[in-house]
Amino acid sequence: MRVSINTITPDTATAEVIGWAHEIRDLGGLAFLLIRDRTGILQVTVPKKKVAPEIAEMIRAISRESVVRVKGTVKPEGKAPGGRELIPDSIEIVSLSASPLPLDVAEKVPAELDTRLDNRFLDARRPRVGAIFKIRNAVQHATRNFFYDNGFIEINTSKIVAAATEGGTDLFPIAYFEKEAFLNQSPQLYKQMMMAAGFEKVYEIGPIFRAEEHNTTKHLNEATSIDIEVSFTDHLGVMQTLEDLVRNIYQFVDKTCSDAIADMDLDSFAVPEKGFLRLPYSEAIEIAAARCEEEIVYGDDIGSAAERAIGEEIGQMYFIVDWPSSIRPYYAMPYENDPEICKSFDMMHPRMELSSGAQRVHQYDLLAEQISKKGLNPENFEFYLNPFRFGMPPHAGWGLGAERLVTTMLGLSNVREAVLFPRDRHRVVP
Repeated sequence: MRVSINTITPDTATAEVIGWAHEIRDLGGLAFLLIRDRTGILQVTVPKKKVAPEIAEMIRAISRESVVRVKGTVKPEGKAPGGRELIPDSIEIVSLSASPLPLDVAEKVPAELDTRLDNRFLDARRPRVGAIFKIRNAVQHATRNFFYDNGFIEINTSKIVAAATEGGTDLFPIAYFEKEAFLNQSPQLYKQMMMAAGFEKVYEIGPIFRAEEHNTTKHLNEATSIDIEVSFTDHLGVMQTLEDLVRNIYQFVDKTCSDAIADMDLDSFAVPEKGFLRLPYSEAIEIAAARCEEEIVYGDDIGSAAERAIGEEIGQMYFIVDWPSSIRPYYAMPYENDPEICKSFDMMHPRMELSSGAQRVHQYDLLAEQISKKGLNPENFEFYLNPFRFGMPPHAGWGLGAERLVTTMLGLSNVREAVLFPRDRHRVVP
């Protein structure tokens, strides 16, 4: 009966394993086969004079990355991975791999990112790459546990919509029978509508689509967003929820993913300290203006160069708060005593923005007015505005980019590394 490689110890008597031929070394009278499954690597040692002749022949027939089944005796061996080796009684080639390989799974020969993504099924066999997605799985698992434990309801909203969520033109149009439709930029409008439904605390983990013509290491055209909306709170309340979630995720990964972290050979893995700094937008602009070569003034959005400059100054996760209303979405609540500023925030890693959120406008008249001020027609948002006529509670929320969270957590150089099959302006396959 097949067992996982990580369950085999030096004290195991016999074992049957099935996995990929990670590496093969034939030294004449002695051969070594490293066999790999998703749990680890096992050394199969073949002393040719002590095993059946057909086993020695089989070793010569195996190509790298073939799927093989090996049965044999386990012996302690301090120099082997895991301190044990398998002396085979039988070897079977289950599926022979073609040669040469498009990329080196053993990682002795580096491959360009495009080559890796073109052959993602093979790239993901590499222990370091597999570790990224084990950790991403833990991130999403911890996220759902956190929301469940804190009384949130998971929702699933439509990704086919008739109008832009945030305004603007960054939309992917689709053929939808006789109607005009688009892929959704965000679940924003729908999660707000669920506040009118009395759900009070909702979250969604799902895809979002942005038709932005970027060629950067941090942008995707299809991304995974972790979104929440909460009634009877303000921007400060959901900022605290966001900080608590992120620290909880890091703690969960630190506790449950030691093997994957080791496979990634990270220099360090540190849980962010409690109490993220709250940096007013006006002060953030001053820092950026002092440290950036490019000009930046109050009222400008904060681009990549400014993000890096501010991040170098702060050196840890932080919030940028109190943004000018003019550069934030129509649904951001303005301050009562200064409508030019809104109760909006971004959560930042020193490398990049991770999340954006705000307290929302919950008054129908003010919301319709702000939609108009952004150059949009309130009539196009009637399905969204209608619930605000019938008792909409005060509410706030945010969206957090799953890929950016994983990218910054693991120190990846490109956000595409955190996606199995990324979509950008040049890539629609595989």
